[in-house]
Amino acid sequence: MSLSAAEIDEILRTEADHECPGFGEKKICVKIVAIAELPSRFGRFQVAGFWNNRDGKEHVAIMHGNAMGREDVPTRVHSECLTGDALGSLRCDCRDQLEVSLQAIAAQECGLVLYLRQEGRGIGLLNKLRAYGLQDRGLDTVEANLALGFRDDEREYSIAAHMLHSLKVGSIRLLTNNPKKVDELARHGVGISGRLPHVIPPNEHNRFYLETKRDKSGHILDALGKPHLAEQGEPVQVGDGGA
Repeated sequence: MSLSAAEIDEILRTEADHECPGFGEKKICVKIVAIAELPSRFGRFQVAGFWNNRDGKEHVAIMHGNAMGREDVPTRVHSECLTGDALGSLRCDCRDQLEVSLQAIAAQECGLVLYLRQEGRGIGLLNKLRAYGLQDRGLDTVEANLALGFRDDEREYSIAAHMLHSLKVGSIRLLTNNPKKVDELARHGVGISGRLPHVIPPNEHNRFYLETKRDKSGHILDALGKPHLAEQGEPVQVGDGGA
């Protein structure tokens, strides 16, 4: 069952006065400012909008069923990718990851997709495009970020941890291939009861990108398989799970 109108009113009333010391080194505090129905092509959801005190970026939790007070909630933490999510870029697997995670969560009794405004692994849209330009000249994704003066991954997950705290989620099963994401969320106090693999078959444009994530960033991508021609519309499937 989704959140009822009365439950939504109570959450918004409580959150309106929310203040706390904040999460992480930057003491980020978020609060829920809106909750609405979100019927989609992937399933029926509710969406909760979060404001944060750090930079005003707006993040959302896409919710299927009622995860509040639950343990072992299937959860995907997805960082924004304008070029992939909105424009269908084949340079990455972000859109496929988002769509498959929404399909997987919709098939569960309850689950969450946290959509974070961390474009380009946290370096921002313009710097991501600069990194693309360097990749066009032969650098891989890690080398390009380093050449621009960034770490290979500038994302941080204190906001996600606070969002889960605000939703009163006791523990999650995290849909990810990235062990660092598991470690970072755990460091911020998130209870993680398991990891659900989220391997998307590559296409001819992103295979090297995925191999770099595996070989240099530690992502668990042991079975990338043959190039997947995403432009042909072939469906992709999420793994069954595992610890």
